[in-house]
Amino acid sequence: MTTTELISETPITMVELKEKLEEIKKRDGELNFRANKSKEHLDNFATLSTAEVEKLKKKLNDLNVPRLRDRHIVKMIDIMPKDMDSLRALITGENITLKQEDLTKILTVLQEN
Repeated sequence: MTTTELISETPITMVELKEKLEEIKKRDGELNFRANKSKEHLDNFATLSTAEVEKLKKKLNDLNVPRLRDRHIVKMIDIMPKDMDSLRALITGENITLKQEDLTKILTVLQEN
């Protein structure tokens, strides 16, 4: 019996996952049931373009907010909170505490898009 070894783990946005699924579909001709259901969901909710996602990632990384990791940034881009309460709710689930000024900077960047 073979075992699977995890080499690396990198968080990706819904837009990036949608692109990966399209590459797999192009390569294999069709997707399996679960991948098709995932793609349907992504078609409905992943509304940004790849360029917009990359620009947002760069802007959020450039804020240099301490303790803000890639997985937090990806989650913020996927959810795109519109107000401070939504952003706080998003961060509450994580083991991270951010200052009010950092939250304001993040929300400003997200609202620009």
